[in-house]
Amino acid sequence: MKAAVLHANKDLRYEEYKTPSVKPGFVKVHVRATGICGSDVPRVLNNGAHFYPIVLGHEFSGDVIELGEGVESLKVGDTVSGVPLIPCLKCANCQKGDYALCKFYSFIGSREQGSFADYVVIPELNAVKYDPAIPYEQAAMFEPSTVALHGIMLQDYKGGETVAIIGGGTIGLFTMQWAKIYGAEKTVVFDIDDGRLAIAKRLGADEVINSRDSGFMDIAMDVTDGAGFGYVFETAGNPIAMRMAFELAAGKAGVCFIGTPHVDLCFTPPEWENLNRKEFRLTGSWMSYSAPFPGKEWDLTAHYFASGELKFDDELIFKTFPMSKAAEAFALYENPLHVGGKIMLIND
Repeated sequence: MKAAVLHANKDLRYEEYKTPSVKPGFVKVHVRATGICGSDVPRVLNNGAHFYPIVLGHEFSGDVIELGEGVESLKVGDTVSGVPLIPCLKCANCQKGDYALCKFYSFIGSREQGSFADYVVIPELNAVKYDPAIPYEQAAMFEPSTVALHGIMLQDYKGGETVAIIGGGTIGLFTMQWAKIYGAEKTVVFDIDDGRLAIAKRLGADEVINSRDSGFMDIAMDVTDGAGFGYVFETAGNPIAMRMAFELAAGKAGVCFIGTPHVDLCFTPPEWENLNRKEFRLTGSWMSYSAPFPGKEWDLTAHYFASGELKFDDELIFKTFPMSKAAEAFALYENPLHVGGKIMLIND
């Protein structure tokens, strides 16, 4: 088969690669669409891969073309989205259903061959069947949607509150939609890009606020009649945004950090004191899994994508490239300001 193979830092080659064989309990998937995740970028551009050569890619959709012995829940021709985590299922964390905390896991596209290829072989449990009416490009976004929903679930979110979503990227826009599906009284998306805020409005945000505008915090507080937000979800991993979350939170609020910072994060004593004085609940969120594996995050994404209640906007995808042009796609990330959304790699 052909694959985009990473041989060294910034050395990504589209070339012949050994086709993986199907083992008992596994299925072979013809990859039709696969997204470039933010975590893939440092692997390609900043010596971030675990080893070389490697085929990256973990956000993908495609068609089942071969079944391993013992596979019963799938058939050839099913459309599936790939679950990238492969937990051991035996350790204490896995036995409690905390698969993201497994210390003996593997991961498609970072620790073993991923989806930047014609074919990928994955465990039966890691192939989530979905309605074939869902476009491949949308189905390749199962993983970002499940990351968003996992953060919602970790807050034991039940709706009926005004919700702030900081960051209008892919995960932020899915977080906003899940908050609405779960019954938010009002959703407000914060970003510094008017284009992302326009997409947020199209996808159903009740209010959008550009946090570069002067006085934006006063505007935000006015939305809540000065009380602050009952839930705050930070999805950008930006230190400024993470400090903003502490300011936006109401007393006894729920605050969740879904985004992961990549630089030092510092709070002044008055900023941190918000946590004490407001007594809000702060949690982090890591990946997107619950029991039984891979979890209802994945089942609910399949359901609400199919029903249309979890909406997709074409502008969520910034650009598409054929898999053969993967190196050109990654070159755009040399200047992140040149990338305004998800980049998708496509196989015929």
